[in-house]
Amino acid sequence: MKRTKYLEKLLKLKDLHIIKVITGIRRCGKSTLLSQFQEELLEKGVKSNQIISINLEALEFEDLLEYHALYNYIVDKINSNYMNYIFIDEIQIVPEFQKALDSLFIRKNVDLYVTGSNAMILSGELATRLSGRYIEFNILPFSFSEYIEDKGITDLNLGIKGYMRDGGFPFAISLNDREVYTEYMRGIYNSVLVKDIINRLGSSNIDVIDSVLRYICDTVGNLITPKKIADTLTSMNRKTNSTSVEKYLTAMENSYLFYKVRRYNISGKQWLVRQCKYYLTDLGIRSLFKEFNSNDTGHLLENIVAIELIRRSYSIGVGVLGDKEVDFVVTKDDEFSYIQVAWSVVDENVLKREITPLLNIKDNYPKYLLTMDPLPFDVKGIHHINIVEWLNER
Repeated sequence: MKRTKYLEKLLKLKDLHIIKVITGIRRCGKSTLLSQFQEELLEKGVKSNQIISINLEALEFEDLLEYHALYNYIVDKINSNYMNYIFIDEIQIVPEFQKALDSLFIRKNVDLYVTGSNAMILSGELATRLSGRYIEFNILPFSFSEYIEDKGITDLNLGIKGYMRDGGFPFAISLNDREVYTEYMRGIYNSVLVKDIINRLGSSNIDVIDSVLRYICDTVGNLITPKKIADTLTSMNRKTNSTSVEKYLTAMENSYLFYKVRRYNISGKQWLVRQCKYYLTDLGIRSLFKEFNSNDTGHLLENIVAIELIRRSYSIGVGVLGDKEVDFVVTKDDEFSYIQVAWSVVDENVLKREITPLLNIKDNYPKYLLTMDPLPFDVKGIHHINIVEWLNER
């Protein structure tokens, strides 16, 4: 299935003298997106010999895992008479790859696209050597709307339960055999664990790192700290400390396994340091460690909304107002709003619990309540929206 929105973004930047860095968790569709973009170029009249495509994880390009060799290989294929579209998959594999990119960038007839599975490629030397010369596209697995379109699901309420269980890794959701699906997902996780976390950290403490992620999967939607995780694991005979846990969490976040969301003091208008929430990039990862349970649906919906807001380029935080919590404080293009997420507010007590924090906010920014209830309505100035319809917006 075409990733139309991402393709539109890339097409807007076609031929502009800036490096396009496409990031995201492994197997989320980065390579497929580049292939689809190359097809778009061919349809628009670009010749096949104008496209240079390299997947550094493929054995045929093993000799290019050194930046001089990579640079020389590409330069030998460049034609100075026309624009050359260069695509390099998993650029972070090459030590000091920044030097090759910098040298390619200064050529006027090069349009350069690279992908990476670790956020660290955008730090350190790349940030300084190529400052102002690149733009990042963060790619996520299928959204809910892409998921139901790909699977041909028309019942949105049925679709959301499947999405909670399966997640949106493009190839995974095509696997109807549950055992095969599980093995494929385990392969993704093991690849991220070994290639993007263990190797980068230089750590052999796989069991503890694995336990940290299991803890995150178990506590989606809850406020946690590295110390709390360390204490819990130590009590389970997996001895560790908060410093180590924080290091593991950072490595996992850099590998796009989840997104860290900090708390925001609404009345004080400031970010808080202690406690935060971690939302899984894809709930299919959670299915490896925890069976789908209807009792978890509230937190899983919250996770889905968090990732969808990130997908729609919102900045998000967890709102704090006294002893009350607002699920999301969101900003985009200087527009500010508040969002609460619940499975249902048909019960008056639940409705009161969900809207009270919103009603206690004294400013006039928009306030939203997202639920599965079929008949959206506004209550006391709070916009009530059906969550699956909101998720399915194109």
